[in-house]
Amino acid sequence: MGENIGEVSIVERFQALILVSDTLKFYLEGFAGHAATVLEGSAEVLCAVTLKRDHHVATVASSSLEATALDEIQYGYGEGPSLHAIDTGNTAVVADIRTDMRWPDYFDAVKAQGYYSVLGVPLIRGHDGGVTVNLYAREPHVFTPRTIERIESYTAEAALTLQLALRSSDHERTAAHLRAAMESRTNIDIAVGIIVAQNRCNPTEAIRILQRASNGQNIKLRTLAEQLVTSVGTTRAETHFIP
Repeated sequence: MGENIGEVSIVERFQALILVSDTLKFYLEGFAGHAATVLEGSAEVLCAVTLKRDHHVATVASSSLEATALDEIQYGYGEGPSLHAIDTGNTAVVADIRTDMRWPDYFDAVKAQGYYSVLGVPLIRGHDGGVTVNLYAREPHVFTPRTIERIESYTAEAALTLQLALRSSDHERTAAHLRAAMESRTNIDIAVGIIVAQNRCNPTEAIRILQRASNGQNIKLRTLAEQLVTSVGTTRAETHFIP
């Protein structure tokens, strides 16, 4: 479940987006809250969203503080269904922790909290970690094949939304870089014009003069150009974009 981007650090990008986007945080909290209602009427379910990157894990959203606390138990032992789901890319189902033998120490700690069913579903995968959706229920055998299919389908839709959010963020970043590059180009062009007028030379010679000054003063060409434009004019040169 989720997309494995291979060498592209999608988990790093996802983490960075969470840190700066209140909208994404709100979306994840809403997602966790809604996921917890999947079995509404038949069993109470708690939901949390785990992010793992470079061996560090954290809960980035949850349906309740108790869900976050249950996630923290897993981090403390360094094992459990959500971490297994991140590492393998496969949904991890714990029908009854009293009979499942995979992570006995972790199971003992969760059982002490009164929970017997756990589900970990991969949301996003990358070479440096991943994101999972974790569900907890007090009754055993809560996550049936049909229920798991519903949750995986819902998680796949959420993964698509998050992929679109990442792409939108990438486009905005690219546009900002392009704008900065064009503004730098504008200053350089104006600076070349100033040098042509002052030295009565052609544009090619003006560019060479600007490059020699940049190298001699150990200043980036665009910075030197901006300084020259500012020293001659009263305001900083601006690039105007037509919407």
